Amino acid sequence: MSETSTTSAASASSGPSASSGPVYRAVNPATGTTTATYPHLTDTELAGILDTAAAAAATWRATPVTHRAAVAARIADLLRRHARELAYTATAEMGKPLGEAVGEAEFSADIFTYYADNGPTLCADRVLDDSDTSRTVIQHRPVGVLLGIMPWNYPYYQIARFVAPNLVAGNTIVLKHAESVPGCALAIEKIIHQALRDTGHPEAVYTNIFATHDQISTVINDPRVQGVSLTGSERAGAAIAAQAGAALTKAVLELGGSDPYVILSTTDVHAAAADAVAVRLENTGQACNSNKRIIVADDIYDRFVDAAVDIVSGLSPRDPAQISDYTAERAYGPLSSQRAAQGLLDQLDRAVAAGATVHVGGTRVGGAFADGFYVSPAVVTGIPVGSQIYYEEFFGPVVTVYRAGSDAEALALANNTQYGLGSTVFAVEPGRAEAFAEGLDAGMTGVNQSAPETEGMPFGGVKRSGYGRELGPLGIDEFVNKRLYSVKK
Repeated sequence: MSETSTTSAASASSGPSASSGPVYRAVNPATGTTTATYPHLTDTELAGILDTAAAAAATWRATPVTHRAAVAARIADLLRRHARELAYTATAEMGKPLGEAVGEAEFSADIFTYYADNGPTLCADRVLDDSDTSRTVIQHRPVGVLLGIMPWNYPYYQIARFVAPNLVAGNTIVLKHAESVPGCALAIEKIIHQALRDTGHPEAVYTNIFATHDQISTVINDPRVQGVSLTGSERAGAAIAAQAGAALTKAVLELGGSDPYVILSTTDVHAAAADAVAVRLENTGQACNSNKRIIVADDIYDRFVDAAVDIVSGLSPRDPAQISDYTAERAYGPLSSQRAAQGLLDQLDRAVAAGATVHVGGTRVGGAFADGFYVSPAVVTGIPVGSQIYYEEFFGPVVTVYRAGSDAEALALANNTQYGLGSTVFAVEPGRAEAFAEGLDAGMTGVNQSAPETEGMPFGGVKRSGYGRELGPLGIDEFVNKRLYSVKK
């Protein structure tokens, strides 16, 4: 697949029609080298895109749901066919280890397949009453044009979980991707457009936009736009929610997390530490629902920390394009950007200033990797509970461990966060972990396993982790008009 596009992104080429100011820029995190830039859309181009998206919405909503599902199935086929190609683009733009990037593209295909297979049933009328005199149902009707604002850390999966259910539901999509992954944005747009053409539908059903923040405000305030979904930071979520609220436009927000991962007891401390570290270092620690606070029972705490330090000490930096399985190969890649790397180092400095101990790692990697955005994975203990740094999200390869003297203390610590995305608890005693989990305040909870993250399971949080759900049967309900429809016979 080439880096060209037949839509708005292609028209945003250099020249007098392109807007001035910052550009969408692809920088290889392994080398620090800029590989491509794309200027923003002009306001005129954006206005044309909204016109065509709104026009497409009228015909797309009238298209039978089975036909819309067939488009999702075709997208899934193309994602699988081009998974390795897509993976190389993601690795080059945000540093994801290649093996994980292939898995992400394939998982994105699974999401489209899920809604292709289940969308018609999920969108079917829900019967409330069917008597001799009347029939009353809840209909699931599309609302129109939706805006998606997606992050860089999972450049295909994030799009899939927003786009797949909403395309099948009959909505049209205008999507602004992160400024650092323009190649990924163009690659998935090309796939979706090919699927639409292959099935005889207009490309304007889905449009990528390289928009400015001011232009995004314009889109949110356009009366034809009926919803906005954002995955990103608290700051971005608050800004988008305020604008959507002022425009009376529905929003779904998936924001940050500081997920507790509680180990009350285990028969194998080293294995428990290896599992916890592996979960934490997935995507180089750059996942919203990663286990950012590992809470360990006092009687196994010291052995757990020693095991985690031993495991992390054996990891080596490597070009992410050469990493197939980071746990088996004991390798790690770069963070996504210079800003991400420096921000994480600053957080670690503030943690130490507050009284924490960095047992290993947490330094910028030099030598052959000096020009990349590598920070060595760290194990940190002793962050003072209640300090400012305690409440921050470490978005990188930092394994933070806390000691708990009792189940009650562990639960209080687990819930002592402004976030509420995921949570996990382990115990070997029958019923102990289940009883503990009943007290966890989060949108997703796993007992003796991480909360399942599959195409059929809803994803989302509470508190400052956002609101609304994606994936599964709930994901297709967020942006539909659940219309009460009653007929007298």
